[in-house]
Amino acid sequence: MHQKEDIAELLRKYFYLISDQQIEQIFNLGQLYHEWNDKVNVVSRKDIQNIYHHHILHSLSIAKFIDFVPGTRVLDLGTGGGLPGLPLAIMFPETRFHLIDGKRKKVDVVKDIARRLELGNIEATHLRAEDIENRKYDFVLARAVTALDRLYDWSRPLIRKQQINGLPNGLITLKGGDLTEELESIESKAYAEQFPISAYFEDPYFDEKHIVYVQI
Repeated sequence: MHQKEDIAELLRKYFYLISDQQIEQIFNLGQLYHEWNDKVNVVSRKDIQNIYHHHILHSLSIAKFIDFVPGTRVLDLGTGGGLPGLPLAIMFPETRFHLIDGKRKKVDVVKDIARRLELGNIEATHLRAEDIENRKYDFVLARAVTALDRLYDWSRPLIRKQQINGLPNGLITLKGGDLTEELESIESKAYAEQFPISAYFEDPYFDEKHIVYVQI
């Protein structure tokens, strides 16, 4: 089992301004995933021991890519058990996060964890992206959900025109492997760029993992 001191050291290494409260919440987040994973397969049971490095830190790479300004509205599409939305909600308490998933059990996990961590900036809904009505967001996030062109098509109607961040509104997705074909699939539709997560974190696990940003 992970020690709180080790997780605190890991987080402070990469996030200089992180508070003691945020470290406590992130540590507790990992513990709650361990607890829930015995009932609902939130992450692979083979990988639950790596929850902090392979899942929470992976999610937090988005916090290295963009510093959401207060009031930003973010949709976590296909959140599963709350990744990347829950870790990011801890890092950005003044950003509003809407976490959606098509599986009710996963949404129940998110709701329970958000309540127990006292995260007041999270809304979790059993919903598919295609069924969202009368809601607009600055950014749509996704982690290991589906192909980039499909994510783009789902996200485009959900992005609002008003800009409040330095980075133009759009889609931010976490992906792995060779993304050449996926990027080519949307190059005629929108500007897209990939950023290696290995530039943020010194861990071989991230060597083949990227953030892909698509401006919408």
